[in-house]
Amino acid sequence: MSDTSFLDWPFFEARHRDLAKRLEAWCQRELPRDHADVDATCIRLVRDLGQAGFLEGTAGDTIDVRSLCMIRETLARHDGLADFAFAMQGLGTGAISLFGSAGQKQWLDKTRRGEALSAFALTEPRSGSDVAQLDTTAERDGDHYRINGEKTWISNGGIADVYTLFARTGEGPGAKGLSCFLVPADTPGLEIRERLETISPHPLARLGFDDMRLPASAMIGQPGQGFRIAMAVLDVFRSTVGAAALGFARRALDESLDRARSRELFGASLADLQMVQGHLAEMALDVDAAALLVYRAAWTKDMGAERVTREAAMAKLYATDRAQQVIDKAVQLHGGDGVRKGHIVESLYREIRALRIYEGASDVQKVVIARSCLAQQESVQNG
Repeated sequence: MSDTSFLDWPFFEARHRDLAKRLEAWCQRELPRDHADVDATCIRLVRDLGQAGFLEGTAGDTIDVRSLCMIRETLARHDGLADFAFAMQGLGTGAISLFGSAGQKQWLDKTRRGEALSAFALTEPRSGSDVAQLDTTAERDGDHYRINGEKTWISNGGIADVYTLFARTGEGPGAKGLSCFLVPADTPGLEIRERLETISPHPLARLGFDDMRLPASAMIGQPGQGFRIAMAVLDVFRSTVGAAALGFARRALDESLDRARSRELFGASLADLQMVQGHLAEMALDVDAAALLVYRAAWTKDMGAERVTREAAMAKLYATDRAQQVIDKAVQLHGGDGVRKGHIVESLYREIRALRIYEGASDVQKVVIARSCLAQQESVQNG
C-alpha cells in the first residue's frame, strides 16, 4: 500500500480524501488492464471510468485541479494506460469547458459518461512546444471554414470521437492569428494518415485535413483567440502531467522499498546497506518535493488564480525530471529484474520518458519559469 499521508496536507478537503478512497478501491479491483489491444483497452477504460463517476470532474464550468491531479497520480501508480485514458478526457475537452458555447458543451455530457473519447489536436510536424508556429490553416468560406494541414503525435488520434483543433485564421501574425475549432471525428476531410507507436503503449496518430469544411459555429471562442485558449487549457492540465509523474515515482519507490527489504546481499538485506538507504532517502525526498509543487499549483488554481503558468511549469518540470531519476534508481536496485520486459519497474521506465516532452518539454518549462521570474521582478521594480 502506497503512502497516502499527503492527503492530510492543507491543500486537500474532506471530499478529496473521500474521492481518493473510492478511487483506490476501484483501482484495486480494476487495474492493471491488458495492453495487448491498446485502442480497445483505452475505449473500455474511458467507459468504465465514466460509469464509475471518475470523469465527472474532467469537464464543466468549474474544474477542480486538485481532484484531477490526485486521480492522475493514483491511476498512474496502478496503470499508466488508465492514467492516459483519464487525462485525455480532460485535456481534449478543456477548450470546450472553458470557452465553448452551450451547443458545444453538449459533448461534455458524453465525455463525462465515457461514451465519447476526446483529443487535443495542437502539435504539428514543424511546431511542438512553440504553438505560435502552427501551419494548419482555416480559411473563411462563407458560413464555413475550409481547413488544410496536418497534426501529429495526437493522443487518442484514430479512436477519438471529437477533436479540439487549433489552426491559423490569420487575424494577426504568430500567436495572434490562431483559432480553435470543435471537430467531430466523422467530419469529411479529416484523415488518419498514420498510427504512431512509442516505447510505451498509447494510441497516437498523425492527422491530415484536406479541404475539411466546418460550419462557423464550430469555432470555440472568438477568431484569433486560439493561442489564449490553448494556453488556458495547458495552464489547467500541465500540473496534472506532474501528478502522473508523481504516481509513477511513488510506485517506483514502493517497489524499491519492498525489494530492499526482501533481497539479500553479502549476508544482509539490501535495506541494511547504507548506500541503498541513501538511494531510498533521495527517492523519498524527490517524491515529497514533487508532490508539494504539484499540489501547490493545483491548489493555487482552485483558489481562483487566473493563471498559474509559473507554478504549473515548476510542478511539471520538477516532477517529471525527478520521477525519471527515481525510476532509474528503482531499475538499478532491481538489477536484472529492472530491465526484464513485463516487470513493473521496466514499464515505469518506459512510461516516464514521454512526460518530460509532451505539454511543454523540460527545457521549455525552464524558459517559461525564467521569463515569469524576470517579469515579476520588473513589475516589482516598476511599482
